Amino acid sequence: MGFTDIIRYFLCKRLNDFEAFATNPEKVQMGVLRRLINDAAGTEWGRNHNYSNIKDYERYAASVPLQTYDDIKPYVDRMRNGEKNVLWHSDIKWYAQSSGTTNDKSKFIPVSDEGLKDIHYRGGTDCVSIYLGMNPDSQFFSGKGLILGGSFNKQPNPDNSRVGDLSAVLMQNINPLVNFLRVPSKEVALMGNWEEKIEKLAEGTLNENVTNLSGVPSWMLVVLKRVLELTGKNNIADIWPNIEVFFHGGVNFTPYRKQYEELIRSDKMHYVETYNASEGFFGIQNDLSIQDMLLMIDYGVFFEFISMDQFDKENPQAVPLWGVELGKNYAVVISTSCGLWRYIIGDTVIFTSKNPYKFKISGRTKHFINAFGEELIIDNAEKGLAKACKETGATVLEYSAAPVFMDNNGKCRHQWLIEFTNMPDSIEHFAKSLDDALKTLNSDYEAKRSNNITLQQLEVVVARKGLFNDWLKNKGKLGGQHKVPRLSNNRTIIEEMLDLNK
Repeated sequence: MGFTDIIRYFLCKRLNDFEAFATNPEKVQMGVLRRLINDAAGTEWGRNHNYSNIKDYERYAASVPLQTYDDIKPYVDRMRNGEKNVLWHSDIKWYAQSSGTTNDKSKFIPVSDEGLKDIHYRGGTDCVSIYLGMNPDSQFFSGKGLILGGSFNKQPNPDNSRVGDLSAVLMQNINPLVNFLRVPSKEVALMGNWEEKIEKLAEGTLNENVTNLSGVPSWMLVVLKRVLELTGKNNIADIWPNIEVFFHGGVNFTPYRKQYEELIRSDKMHYVETYNASEGFFGIQNDLSIQDMLLMIDYGVFFEFISMDQFDKENPQAVPLWGVELGKNYAVVISTSCGLWRYIIGDTVIFTSKNPYKFKISGRTKHFINAFGEELIIDNAEKGLAKACKETGATVLEYSAAPVFMDNNGKCRHQWLIEFTNMPDSIEHFAKSLDDALKTLNSDYEAKRSNNITLQQLEVVVARKGLFNDWLKNKGKLGGQHKVPRLSNNRTIIEEMLDLNK
C-alpha cells in the first residue's frame, strides 16, 4: 500500500459527510449560523445587532443590514489598529488584500484563526479528499504540489496587523509539515517581484517530482511556459511524468483549457475547479465530467443570495440557500467566522442543482455590460468566446470588453480587446462568430442586436503580446491572484489598455 493509499483512507472518510448536503441542507446551514451568532454575541457588532436574541434566520435578516466593504471599513480599520472584540471575538492579526472599491485601492479582508481552520484549510483538505474519491488510481502524494502563491504587502501596516494576498496569508500560517509536500520554497513563494519569482519558480521545480498544481490559470500558464523554455521540452509531462491534477480557480478555466491540454499532454491529467476567494472557500468540483461545483455548506460560512434582477434596488431582498431557484443569477452574500456579516462579496452564481446544491460562477456584480439593456455577463462572454475559438481555430489568452456608446457615425457596439495565443483564420470571422454566439446565449443581447437598430455587430481589436500583463504591472497588480477585468460597463479600463496597445 502506497503513501497515497494510506492518506486516502483517512481523507475519504470526509466524503460521508456530504450526504447531509443533499438531505438536510437547511439544518446544516442553520447550524452554521447559530454557531456564528453565538460566537460573536459578545462583540461590539453582536451587541449592536442584538445577537443574543436572534433564534432564527428571519430575525437575523431583519436585525443585520446587508453590507459592502465600504460599510465595514471603519470596523476593519479599528481592528487593524489593535482594537479587539469588534467584528469577531478572537484577535485578528491577518488581513487578505484584494482589489479595491470605489473609494479605496485595496480591501483588507479579516482572516481569523477560526476562519483559517474551518474555512480556508478545510477547503484545501476537502479538495484533495474529493479528488482522491474521484480518481481511485491517483498517486497524488508520491510527489509534490506546485503551489503558485502571492506575496506580502511591503507597504507600512499598523503594528497589530499583517497584510498579503490570501495565498501568502495561508502559506505563512500553514502547518510546517505541509512544506515537505509542496514547492517552491516559502522564500520564493512569497517573493514580491513577479518577474523574478517566475524565474525562481521555474528553475526551482525543474528537478522535482511534481504531481499536482494549484493556482490561477493565467499565472500558472506563464510558469509552465517558462519551464518548457528552460528545458527545451514541448510537453510538461516529459518534465514531470507523474503530474495528474491542476486545482484552479479565480477565473473561468474555459478559455485556458485548450492551452493547458497542449502544454500537458498526458491521459492522466485532470482539472478540478475551486471557488476560493479572499473572503472564504466556497465550492469544489466533485465530478470530473461536470464543471459545476458543490457548495460547501458546513464550513464557517452562512450563505444568502440576492437575485440580480433586484440587486440595484434600494433595499434588495436576500434569500437563504433553501430559497434559491435553479437557473437564476444571484449575487453571493456571506456571514463568516472571520467577522463578515451579510457581506456582499461581488461574485454572482447560478445554481444548477439542489440535491445537492451545485452552482457555477456567472460573473461579478460590477463586471458586466448593460449599457443598452443587453445584460451581458461573464458566463455569456466565456461561452461565446469558446464557440468562436472552435469555429475559427483561435486560442484566447486574455481579453477585456466594454461598450462603445456612439462613434463618429452614431453607431453603438461592444468593443473586445483580445490577446490571442493562436490567431483566428480571420478577425472578421471571429467577430461574427462571437457576435452570433452571444445572440444565441443571451436573448437581451439578441433583441438589442435585432436589425442593427440599437447595437451594431461587436468589434474585435487585437492586443499586442503582453499587453494585459503590462496593464496589470502599471497598476501594481502583476502576479498573485490579480486578474484582468473581463467586462466593464464604461470605457475607463479599456481606454487605458488601448493607450498601451499603440
